Amino acid sequence: MAKKTSIGGMALLEGIMMIGPEKKAVAVRKPDGEIDLSTEPLAYNKKIRKIPLVRGVYGIFAQMVYGIKALMHAASFVDLEEEGEEQSEPSKFEQWMDRKFGDKSFNIMIYFSVVVALLFSVGLFILLPNLIASFIPTGNVILNNLIEGLIRIAIFMVYIILVSKLKDIKRVWMYHGAEHKTISCYESGEELIVENARKYTTRHKRCGTSFFFIVLIVSVLVFSFTGWNSIWVNVLARLLLLPVVAGIAYEIIKFAGRSDGILSRIISAPGLFFQNFTTKEPTDDMLEVAIEAFKAVIPEEKGSDEW
Repeated sequence: MAKKTSIGGMALLEGIMMIGPEKKAVAVRKPDGEIDLSTEPLAYNKKIRKIPLVRGVYGIFAQMVYGIKALMHAASFVDLEEEGEEQSEPSKFEQWMDRKFGDKSFNIMIYFSVVVALLFSVGLFILLPNLIASFIPTGNVILNNLIEGLIRIAIFMVYIILVSKLKDIKRVWMYHGAEHKTISCYESGEELIVENARKYTTRHKRCGTSFFFIVLIVSVLVFSFTGWNSIWVNVLARLLLLPVVAGIAYEIIKFAGRSDGILSRIISAPGLFFQNFTTKEPTDDMLEVAIEAFKAVIPEEKGSDEW
């Protein structure tokens, strides 16, 4: 029987972040071809991580913080300057942040970036669909919420397709595929080497893409209980219920990830389909990066990473 690990990752610019039960690792392919590997222990609250529903919301926010830090770390290795061109001076805003907050300015910017990312996601995938659906009155609460949900899914699909056309994002999708291949190789009990990882699929049902799709579906059901009111009341209700939606979605994907039954396969099917857009076949050097990051977070205690 294949092992199911809680170790998961995130694709970056020319790299991958892996998060294990005890620490996280970021591996980045530098311009000179070498792999930079950095690790640090997790600051998770273990008690909160055991509370159903709450652990999902807590984990999502923590992973967003880790993710933005990893993205900034990976971006620092990308050679964006022309050869011989001097590095640009810090912007006035960066200088002001340094004067105002000193060593704390970096962490403040990280949390500010998380808030901005959350606001963008909420606006695009939660509030905009409701606004559009409000112009299609049906007189039926369930039907109104269903239309809103379909609009939300359509926006998500268009967003993924448009983003996938960006050159840099295509490489990120390839690293995403390398992440999944590496995890599948480990779960199958094979040695973590490129030759073994290469043969596995780029899709994995315990993926952020699958989780996000489940959030879209759960939101239709949860928001239906609030009725259909004025735009502002709908917006407020959706904002207040977002943690509930995220918590339920996490528990569903946790169940689907543990089981191989028919219900699990049905739940996982839409997310696996969308991974056709968000994952691509990686190169061997990308698999090397994923394997380095994964090995760095495997816990010493056998079985402590079980999903």
